[in-house]
Amino acid sequence: MHLVKPLWLTHPGDLKDFEVYSCHVSPDGSRLATAAGDGFVRIWSTEAILNSANPEYTKPKQLAAVSHHSGTIHTVRFSPNGKYLASGADDKIVCVYVLDPSPPAHVGAFGSNEPPPVENWRIFRRLVGHDNDVQDLGWSCDSSVLISVGLDSKVVVWSGHNFEKLKTISNHQSHVKGIAFDPANKYFATASDDRTIKIFRFASPPSNATAQDQVNNFMLEHTIHGPFQTSPLTTYFRRCSWSPDGAHIAAANATNGPVSSVAIIARGTWDSDISLIGHEGPVEVCAFSPRMFFKDMPTDNNAAQHSVTVVACAGQDKTLSIWNTSYSRPFATTQELAVKSISDLAWAPSGEILYVTSLDGSIMAVVFQEGELGYPASLQENEKSLSKFGAGRRAGIVEGTDALLLEESSKAGELKGAEGRMGALMGDSGSHIPPLANGSNGTNGTQLAPTNGNNSAPQPTEPVPDQRVEKLKQRVTVTKEGKKRIAPMLLSGSSGIGESSLPQTRLVSATASGARNDNPHNILDSSKPYDGFPKGGLASLLIGNKRKFAEIEGDEDRVVEKRLAGAAGNGGAAIVLNGEDGLVPPTAANARQTESLIPQVLRAAIVSPALSVSQVRMSVPKVRSVILRTMDGSDPYANGIDATTGARTDNEDAVTLEARNASGPSRTGRPQDHDPTRINCTKRGQSLWQDYLPRATLLLTGNPNFWAAACEDGTVYAWTPAGRRMVSAMIVEAQPVIMDCRGWWLLCISAVGMCHVWNLKTMSSPHPPVSIAPVLDIAAASQGPHLTRAPGVIFARLTSEGRIVVGMSDGNGYAYSQAMYVWQRISEPWWAVGSQYWNATDSVLGNVQSSSDQNKSSELNDQVSPENVSAGIIPLLERNTTNQFLLQGRAFYLQRLVKALISAEGFESFESCASVAHLENRVAAALSLGAREEFKIYLCMYVKRIGAEGLKGKIEELLRGLLGDFLAEDGEPNKSTPFPDKGEEICGWKKEDLLKEVVLLLGKHRDLQRITVPYARLLGIMDERPDQAMLTDL
Repeated sequence: MHLVKPLWLTHPGDLKDFEVYSCHVSPDGSRLATAAGDGFVRIWSTEAILNSANPEYTKPKQLAAVSHHSGTIHTVRFSPNGKYLASGADDKIVCVYVLDPSPPAHVGAFGSNEPPPVENWRIFRRLVGHDNDVQDLGWSCDSSVLISVGLDSKVVVWSGHNFEKLKTISNHQSHVKGIAFDPANKYFATASDDRTIKIFRFASPPSNATAQDQVNNFMLEHTIHGPFQTSPLTTYFRRCSWSPDGAHIAAANATNGPVSSVAIIARGTWDSDISLIGHEGPVEVCAFSPRMFFKDMPTDNNAAQHSVTVVACAGQDKTLSIWNTSYSRPFATTQELAVKSISDLAWAPSGEILYVTSLDGSIMAVVFQEGELGYPASLQENEKSLSKFGAGRRAGIVEGTDALLLEESSKAGELKGAEGRMGALMGDSGSHIPPLANGSNGTNGTQLAPTNGNNSAPQPTEPVPDQRVEKLKQRVTVTKEGKKRIAPMLLSGSSGIGESSLPQTRLVSATASGARNDNPHNILDSSKPYDGFPKGGLASLLIGNKRKFAEIEGDEDRVVEKRLAGAAGNGGAAIVLNGEDGLVPPTAANARQTESLIPQVLRAAIVSPALSVSQVRMSVPKVRSVILRTMDGSDPYANGIDATTGARTDNEDAVTLEARNASGPSRTGRPQDHDPTRINCTKRGQSLWQDYLPRATLLLTGNPNFWAAACEDGTVYAWTPAGRRMVSAMIVEAQPVIMDCRGWWLLCISAVGMCHVWNLKTMSSPHPPVSIAPVLDIAAASQGPHLTRAPGVIFARLTSEGRIVVGMSDGNGYAYSQAMYVWQRISEPWWAVGSQYWNATDSVLGNVQSSSDQNKSSELNDQVSPENVSAGIIPLLERNTTNQFLLQGRAFYLQRLVKALISAEGFESFESCASVAHLENRVAAALSLGAREEFKIYLCMYVKRIGAEGLKGKIEELLRGLLGDFLAEDGEPNKSTPFPDKGEEICGWKKEDLLKEVVLLLGKHRDLQRITVPYARLLGIMDERPDQAMLTDL
């Protein structure tokens, strides 16, 4: 062993040499890169260093000096493929350099003594991802990953292909000062001042990997505490190293009792039973030689001899020690090798030359003679040792022509979708995608709805050009010089001319669009008779304060006007009405312009004393003077005018049911002898039919199939659209508080929390009355240490199949299963905080809208076509969770808990598991509710996620469930049934079509092709390819 220390091998300064913090040797062994406090990365010729004592050597010594950092550079590392050089500094930046084959075009800075560069190393990328100094860098053995660690406690993962940030890991609680990669490319280890080494498992990402693809990659495998519990925090680095056979990690800055040591950590068990003791100060850097050695010269007689590894250690005691696995003591030590601490060690690829840097500015090479460390084993010996740990076994190898064809089909579908989205973003009219009707699968409103499972879709048509746009294009203006110019045209989104071709969210259509509004009017708010009206009420909102009425001569007190208005308000046929333009014929809008239509609270409803001992007590609506409900579900108080935009709406022909409770004094003098409630059905201000009820009415609802009213004494009445009573008065156990209808279904929830559902067409009920008590969280609320306020009901709806859907004030959303007689939680705050898919849906989902908006003729009488059953229920409940839980600030402590769990030991996979569980819950909810389009969208999202994570068990189970009994022999039961067995269809989709789409989505994952290729062959996916490309090279 001899030491080579050239005088010129420094980072020179004005008064003294700069501190050198890092060094590394290129994979071909021809270059040495060093980093120091002068902000330069200097690249030296190793041949010049080893021949420094030869006066006849005249080749260049320094090959390049690059300075793209604004501070001290702490680490420099070549990529194993030799293509890149990376450096990290205290300016929080990671710089990636690449060697340009062209000669350098610049010389050193004016006035400096820098020699001209020999090689042209130019900056390739500047990576910004840290909040503090970057302390160390590490490349994976296949150069697919670059990892940087720093004083911000972060471990940032970068793609080695395009250098995009793939993941930021925040598991450490203090400064991270070291990183080492497993040569088998399965793990990497990080060392931190929190006195731990954390082992992370990873799989090499592909070149087109994104942060979304790598969510479940780079996961924490194990945390090592033992050897570092008393380690000092004064070291600048904790640079650990992985042995070339992959079996051990040499961890710096460990302790064995009161003595500094180097911990040797065994792979797999991650135990640290071996310690290298001898250094008087903390060890800052360890480096295994990249080659394995034999004790004796390998010959044919001793070819089976055992190989050993060599590790070098150095640190604050300025001592370099060389160890191998054959001896319990170091076989070489050099004391006082430098004046200050040794900062970094780097072995040449030959494994017999060690480069050392120190904080005193010195850079030196330790050259070992042949046989001094042993005799280097061949590289096949390294590969043989690493093969035990799975090195070289890549799951991404194409296993046949069918697998490659399936992968190309999968990627072609993704590329087509990406091109369509890009065309929409760039305003390409050819990529205009019409909004999908829920269940139409791409057909427009003029075509017949396809049958379930029909995936055929017409080609997108060109939008009809707007004539206004054509006129604007031809608009000519004259300049000051008298020249004619065509004025530029600005197509703004607010003008309505250039409507965006991007998908628009239309799951819940606005009232102004003419769609059905599912809000049960005037049934939830028991304290405010009306909201949103300006001072002066509805009349002030509609007429304004400056409106002038036509004057009638000789009628200063407006007697005629009041008489006509009163006659029209009481249901009489008015001849003329006093309007803005004088006396005009009566219309639906003008007939309501009276103060009497503003609902006023008369009194509180009379409730039974039995409610005081009821398990559930819900707020009972107050008795109001007027209650209105329209047949189409639109706002009855809009009066033909949109309250938000002021635009005219198509509400003039709406049929309205009005309940007018008695408001005057008793005619007999007794309080109980009040006037009956008058029920009046009108259209355009003309009365269609009337009826009278003996009790005060609390709630109204209706649709084109029937009208319904709920009274103060717990009775429910129902009428046909012509006013015939359909059924005798139905008596419930308490005052109705919520009432809703859908199709022929009627929902009534009483004050004691009992939910009644009736089918008025068949005069039956799908299930007995069910209590809302479980939904109100009564069982959980009673188990706490103190009384808590129970959640309230925000809304209760019916689906088109008669299922009850309830949204709560605590963010939970429920649906009642008629088949299982149990409440099912569809949405909950747990998903809102823990799932990565909350408020993130496929782009197609935002373009789904009710078919009634496009093809109303197919859905008459408030009926929804079978493919549109319950469309939008799941997004509705999840929006309620967002509004009631996240936006109201109730998620503060739950968010803190989840954030702490993500970085806690034992919960490394929490976020991933919660996201997969959320998608599974969505799929199950869509299947239970019968939401056809949502089921397919959520199923595709679920398949993409489990495919990215490689969950083979779930994938095989899903494929078998979709295949059904197609491959099963006669009499052999299906082993896996993830979906209910309902023949050849699932939620309105053919199993074969769903299976084909799932196989195409999974086809791009090569590690799953052994599972997916047999299904692809069975379905004939490869045979359907329009272009059969010739595969000549696999």
